[in-house]
Amino acid sequence: MNEPMLKKMEAAPINSAEFFARSKTRLNFDVPPGLVDPNIVPRTGDAGNDRMLEIVAQEQPVRPAAVLIPVVDHREPTVLLTQRSPHLSSHAGQISFPGGKIDATDESPLDAALREAEEEVGLKREFIEPIGYLDLYGTAFGFRILPTVARVKPGFKLTINEGEVVDAFEVPLAFLMNPENHQVHSKEFRGMERSYYAMPFAERYIWGATAGILRVLYERIYLA
Repeated sequence: MNEPMLKKMEAAPINSAEFFARSKTRLNFDVPPGLVDPNIVPRTGDAGNDRMLEIVAQEQPVRPAAVLIPVVDHREPTVLLTQRSPHLSSHAGQISFPGGKIDATDESPLDAALREAEEEVGLKREFIEPIGYLDLYGTAFGFRILPTVARVKPGFKLTINEGEVVDAFEVPLAFLMNPENHQVHSKEFRGMERSYYAMPFAERYIWGATAGILRVLYERIYLA
């Protein structure tokens, strides 16, 4: 792993109202066909990652998944994140969004994200205002993740399902959307170098798919 670099793409900070207004304008609930079609590979803009996802699509079945990006509408907005249980078969112990695989009984990726958020941390649907889907995000494990950006009203009470997560916590949106906090690292995949993001916050190490999705959120909402 190399030393962290910072990805330089500057954007002016925006306030809470502007964030939600831009999100509503730029996002929608059209489900991308690449969520289930292995022949449509999500693109990242990184040659190493793009090649990795092409290889994964050829070797592994597509695993459709949905996550919720819960932006809590405090005066200074925050993003609600979880820490996954250490015994899970994938991404054990990592920082994540509420979410998981899309079940056959889910009416939509949105429904899956809302269900998982309630199952994992007890976040009730009446507190959640879904805004739209972010770009499809692929991983080395074959997951195709469709994130739902949502406004969350303060005042909710969480109930942690320790079989899936061990903690839930909030991180200031301003920190996560500040490109100065977007470290870029690299690692090897079958002789190729690929990059990934990390956004360390206090004792929390936010990296991998979670940091990558947050970077996509920044580029979609904060960059013109």
